[in-house]
Amino acid sequence: MSRPANRRAPAKPRDLPRMPDGLEPVYGVHAVRALFERGQPPKVLWVQQGHAEQRLEALLQQAHATGCELRRMAREVLDGVSHQASHQGVIGFCEPLIAESETTLWWRLEQWQAGPPPLLLILDGVTDPHNLGACLRSADAAGVNGVIVPKDKSAPLNATVRKVACGAAELVPVFQVTNLARCMEKLKQQGVWITGTAGEADSLLYDADFTVPCALVMGAEGKGMRRLTREACDGLVKLPMQGGVSSLNVSVATGICLFEAVRQRAGRVGG
Repeated sequence: MSRPANRRAPAKPRDLPRMPDGLEPVYGVHAVRALFERGQPPKVLWVQQGHAEQRLEALLQQAHATGCELRRMAREVLDGVSHQASHQGVIGFCEPLIAESETTLWWRLEQWQAGPPPLLLILDGVTDPHNLGACLRSADAAGVNGVIVPKDKSAPLNATVRKVACGAAELVPVFQVTNLARCMEKLKQQGVWITGTAGEADSLLYDADFTVPCALVMGAEGKGMRRLTREACDGLVKLPMQGGVSSLNVSVATGICLFEAVRQRAGRVGG
């Protein structure tokens, strides 16, 4: 059957410009601005042409000041590169984030123990990049020394993590370990008290002592901690849930728990 004369064939998608080799995109005004503010500017900056340039004038000035390569792009180009992410008219291209090794963790722990009691965050199987990014943002705000994740069953340190973390992904070291339970046992041998979170725990969050060298363990979305991870904890605590909801999103719960540690430590300093 022939096609009606008044019906046009679908337009072919335009070829998108090639992204800079070896660099990773960071989407959104806040995430890109954080890169400049923290002295880690992107190598290349794509900015949406038109009115967005006026709105992003401050970023453009920072790009010029740091020698960042600046390219003005049509909105459809940024849409095509960012896919479902909200780019807000700007995409920065940076060196990829690389998790640190377990060997580095023990070296850094020795350094941390020479100062105030270290505070660590252990994420057991958090596979959603949005949740990982939010956890990193809370960890940075709470002064966490480092975040420990398993090499498998963990979200990658990708562009989504960087966008949600709003700069924290570049500041908080993330350590990948092969065997999480074994790493936790070694942490305990190094004098770190490990507190896990579980809805069935008998103790409340506020009963835990976070003023000592400690690590807080948060489980995966929905499933919680794995059995071996749970058994490696020194103790388990829960949040005092008052409503009909039985649990919170892991990133929300992480923020609440970490800032209880902040509260306790501030009280200790004040005392």
